[in-house]
Amino acid sequence: MNNEDVLRLFDTYADDAFRLAYSYLGSRPDAEDVVQDVFVKLIRSDISITRGKEKSYILTMVANRCKDFRKSADNVYSAPFDDAIEVGSEEEPDEDDTEMYAAVSELPDKLRAAVHLHYYEGYSLKEIADILDIAPSAVSMRLTRAKDILKKRFMGGSRYAG
Repeated sequence: MNNEDVLRLFDTYADDAFRLAYSYLGSRPDAEDVVQDVFVKLIRSDISITRGKEKSYILTMVANRCKDFRKSADNVYSAPFDDAIEVGSEEEPDEDDTEMYAAVSELPDKLRAAVHLHYYEGYSLKEIADILDIAPSAVSMRLTRAKDILKKRFMGGSRYAG
């Protein structure tokens, strides 16, 4: 890819890429590093992305880079989900949104990524399966588990402990 194409993709999709990386890693600096790595790889490589598939391709690269990062990282982060939502948004979340973001941030990484891609990015189960390189049924199961955990939390049940 030429630099102009990568810059256009960066301007268009960097916020989405950051939010996904942050939902995986829970650390703003680590998420920024992952996004930077992905776009540097695009600059340095001879990758050709099909028009209309750019966002999916970039988010797949981000998800894979996050998985690699987590495998090599010594610490697993669990930071608030709020920072990922604030990127690219000028609205202040209301109290209910803040509570939901906090609850989502406490989900296990695999569940949190599926929730982020489905509810915040609007991807279908099939698209999420392609991005995360898992079966659509696994995506569905992760979303169901996440909803069960969140339902227990907000309906007065026990909180997820880990």
